Amino acid sequence: MKNVAKTGIVKPKPAFKKEKASNSLPRLKLSTIFAMTFGFFGINMAFSLQSSQLGRIFQTLGADPNKLGFFFILPPLAGMVIQPLIGKYSDRTWNRFGRRMPYLLIGAPAAAIVLILLPNAGSFGFGYASFAALCFGAVATLFMDLTSNVCMQPFKMIVGDMVNENQKDLAWSWQQSFSNLGGVFATMIPFVLTFLGISNTAPRGEVPLTVKIAFYAAAIVLLTTSILTIIKVHEYDPDTYTKYHDINLKAAQDSPTLLQLLKNAPKSFWETSIVNFFSWFSLLYLWTYSTGAISLNVWHTSDPSSAGYQTAGNWYGVLTCVMSLAAVLYGMLVQAKTKPSSRKFWYSFGLLAGAVGFFMVYFVHNKWLLIIPFILIGIASLVISTQPFSLFTEDLNGENEGAYLGLFNCSICLPQIFASVTSFLVFPLVGSSMPAMFLVGGGSLLLGAISVHFVHSKFDK
Repeated sequence: MKNVAKTGIVKPKPAFKKEKASNSLPRLKLSTIFAMTFGFFGINMAFSLQSSQLGRIFQTLGADPNKLGFFFILPPLAGMVIQPLIGKYSDRTWNRFGRRMPYLLIGAPAAAIVLILLPNAGSFGFGYASFAALCFGAVATLFMDLTSNVCMQPFKMIVGDMVNENQKDLAWSWQQSFSNLGGVFATMIPFVLTFLGISNTAPRGEVPLTVKIAFYAAAIVLLTTSILTIIKVHEYDPDTYTKYHDINLKAAQDSPTLLQLLKNAPKSFWETSIVNFFSWFSLLYLWTYSTGAISLNVWHTSDPSSAGYQTAGNWYGVLTCVMSLAAVLYGMLVQAKTKPSSRKFWYSFGLLAGAVGFFMVYFVHNKWLLIIPFILIGIASLVISTQPFSLFTEDLNGENEGAYLGLFNCSICLPQIFASVTSFLVFPLVGSSMPAMFLVGGGSLLLGAISVHFVHSKFDK
């Protein structure tokens, strides 16, 4: 291992036991896996508020429900651009702060600032349904996703950099569990604040104070957890990294283009991308239409300024909390113990559970009964966010891993963009019914569950 004074690389503290796993990477201490995954708590506070409150915010600002898909195009577009670039350049970033951590140092403060700005889109006097208000909200959403993606990508990459195959499912599961716990915390804030007596309504065109406080809290927690990860995680220096991954140091410094990497991508990259297409297509409709569907089915209103609609928005936050808790429990009880040979079975099972949950949302008109479908959707969200990475990274050897994970993120972003664009056609076809969009999402998850069986895994029997 090179000396810090000569290389500028932080020499990592011993983060592993001497016991070796089945590949060349060492077996990490659980405390190390905790340090590299806990930061997702803060990251997903931002993403959970985006998914659970964005539709509510834009309808509060005066957006036409039939045009909500436009605003949901921006976040995946941002992710599709930024994550491959962060992956490609961080593969070659070796400095005194590490390899992936420098990007987190930049992204976390920027994300915190945008989180504070977004819920105030209607508070600057632009006017209800005005072009200026909607544009400000759209630009703030774009930058929120850009900065959140800059924060998120390093967390994904260090799992591939440092975790061996036998601990990979555990690491992804912990990362997603902390992610879901962050979502629980974020989405419960408006509901709890309303219960404590803080107003959940606001003048026409403005976002309620309960929602604003939730975004402010997310900004603080994201910044704090990111700093904690930067302090506690010590990345390998170039020599140690290439030794553990058994790659040539000089060859690893070559920089193939993203197009060249795509041409040479392993088969599992494309196969899991097909599953991702159906999975994330459905999740986009969950985020876009949940508040409106719940408001219509349970509170029988579609007026964004009504108390019923804002109550439905809070209840969707509670259901998102339920979904996140279900994902955490499923991850702890099932996925953390998943053997590599059974990954595909549990992946398909989770998607089927989510499909049933989507179909149930259309038929349920009682707010308490909605807990059941959202538990099933929570199971699906866990496998969607973890199993594709486990299956795909089986075929990576540590070289260009960040770039490949960034490119793989396009298989998450493209279906969201496609779902947003097609919503302009699909929404009128289903009678402009927000609940009916859940039937479309459920059908997509069914196709995803079927397509899992066509993924090739090196652990297939």
